[in-house]
Amino acid sequence: MDAEAGGGPEVAGGAAGDVSRRPRPADLVPPATLVPLVDSHCHLDQDAFAPDRDAVLARARAAGIQRLVTVGAGGPLASNRAAVALAEAHADVFAAVAVHPHDARDVTEDTYAELRDLWTHARVVAVGETGLDYHYRHSPPETQRAHLQRFVREARRTGLPLVLHCRDAFADLVAILAAEGAAEVGGVVHCFSGSPADAEACLALGFHLSFSGIVTFKNAGPLREVVRMTPPDRLLVETDAPFLAPVPHRGRRNEPALVRHVAEEIARVTGRELAEVAAITTRNAERVFRLPQQIAAEVPLR
Repeated sequence: MDAEAGGGPEVAGGAAGDVSRRPRPADLVPPATLVPLVDSHCHLDQDAFAPDRDAVLARARAAGIQRLVTVGAGGPLASNRAAVALAEAHADVFAAVAVHPHDARDVTEDTYAELRDLWTHARVVAVGETGLDYHYRHSPPETQRAHLQRFVREARRTGLPLVLHCRDAFADLVAILAAEGAAEVGGVVHCFSGSPADAEACLALGFHLSFSGIVTFKNAGPLREVVRMTPPDRLLVETDAPFLAPVPHRGRRNEPALVRHVAEEIARVTGRELAEVAAITTRNAERVFRLPQQIAAEVPLR
């Protein structure tokens, strides 16, 4: 989750946008040619979707979005329960559950007890999002670090991959991941907005990098360079909806149907066809989250 309190908007210029301003219906007409995509990180439980959540899901499907991972990170537990409920209700929605670093100060042993129950749910595919955020420091850094360590241990215990948030804290993030053996389960650094060196450190630990609408922003040149250096088998796309709407919808509420804009920009900067990017990122999401396979394993990488 990278909204007002998130990891990335200002890095690439500007705020996350007003999530109460919906995209105009005329801007959400399904594309003439569909490619199958996975939105690897969104927050469907957020209040911004309360008035039209079913319509949001319908638009995503109409735009070719075949699977979505909705991430519980809007509070210690309520968002996680809502994420799992959405995954139970929709065959194409899966859930990740944990506690966002902003809320680390509120975590108790009771929190972990309930999360351990949720992590056994068949529709839960990851521990997350967890991580470190030193930009806003809504929770003390030492508290964030302590809970990140515990979440890595829980991921190793459950065998689930990690979904990681990081802002202005990559050195500590990488150190904790290495010390706690996070490479054993791997996962995703979502809404990646770090430097090439940060990317190399995360990739060296076996993690995937997921790119959001930030990559479409005019002054996101350095981030596009990270996209170019990311091995294709480590690349994911996401919306982080309702936050970080891509150009040309920037400043409005984001939604999963718009992940295609992220894939199109990645295709442009890497010199690939959109269908190839869609196939690669879908296969990667299937592998890291162990989703039912819908893309042939033999997608060529180049």
